[in-house]
Amino acid sequence: MNRVFVCNCFGVTEAQVKKHAEDGACTPRQIASACKAGTDCGSCVRRIQALLGRSACPRRDLVEHGETAAALAPPADMPKAA
Repeated sequence: MNRVFVCNCFGVTEAQVKKHAEDGACTPRQIASACKAGTDCGSCVRRIQALLGRSACPRRDLVEHGETAAALAPPADMPKAA
């Protein structure tokens, strides 16, 4: 198995960053919340940004195509009707 490390400080691989992006992380900060990558020395943040790219975030694609915030929110975040 070929492991390409993105964050050497926390041993985070390119595959892990891509998986977090598939799961909805669209920014380096969201990646950091998911796996700590980019939170120590910061040298990997630009690489994370490059991996996220424009096509890596399904939620961003929905926004760019005119979907509303309500369509993007998970059902648990939706206000309940009175």
